Amino acid sequence: MPPAKKRTRSYDPVKIRAAVLAQFGNVRAAVRTLTPEQLALPTRLGDWTVRDLVAHLGESLGAVARLVDLPEPAAQDGTLTDWPLAIAAEAPDIAAHAREQAERNPDPDAHLAAAEERFTADLALHPGTRLLATGAGALPLADYLVTRTVELVVHTDDLNAAVPGLDVPYDRQALAACTRLLADTLAAKAPGGSTEVRIPPYAVVQCVPGPRHTRGTPPHVVETDPLTWIRLATGRKAWRDAVADAEVSASGERADLEPYLPLLA
Repeated sequence: MPPAKKRTRSYDPVKIRAAVLAQFGNVRAAVRTLTPEQLALPTRLGDWTVRDLVAHLGESLGAVARLVDLPEPAAQDGTLTDWPLAIAAEAPDIAAHAREQAERNPDPDAHLAAAEERFTADLALHPGTRLLATGAGALPLADYLVTRTVELVVHTDDLNAAVPGLDVPYDRQALAACTRLLADTLAAKAPGGSTEVRIPPYAVVQCVPGPRHTRGTPPHVVETDPLTWIRLATGRKAWRDAVADAEVSASGERADLEPYLPLLA
């Protein structure tokens, strides 16, 4: 008998759209408070300044506008979990585009406002089934919006880390979707059922090759909180450091996720 196919996680498109706009609103409110000195601060993203990071946050919505302007693909040939694994290849182009947008848009709030206005208009014009030609293959707009929660949550964390005292809040639905997509990506990258990864309250996945556990307490368990998981998955935090700092609980010989991380760098 062939192995059962894993069930693909579904997302409520209405909630995802609301989550994207809510998290973007949190970012906009914080950016309005930033001084020129704060916008010039370095970030943990190579040579990006906070101004570059803010420009990229605007492009997290601007990407939708660029993609809907392209011809629609004939058929879907990508999946949501393909996106985090594919995005690393686009990193140089993404960095160059962020710096270009920062230079072209000296008023960060005006840049974010324009991005939000175009994004809202595109959502009104295009159904969730509209296919987009992304770097991870053709994906429906509704699915691509889930990837926007990853962009916004991850870079909100970068923004908070770069500006002392800044505490941009996380929309609960955006944080949940980001956590779940990255957890599912781990399960796709390291398929198996020997290890259970728990990220309460949002996600539990089975992964890592080996004997599948079916009953009782799993012998190999990893547990952490959503933000630590997101930092591990994106390379902001090293696995060994998270374990040493007691930010991750890992029990069992197959509970070492270091070979599979990061997922999105």
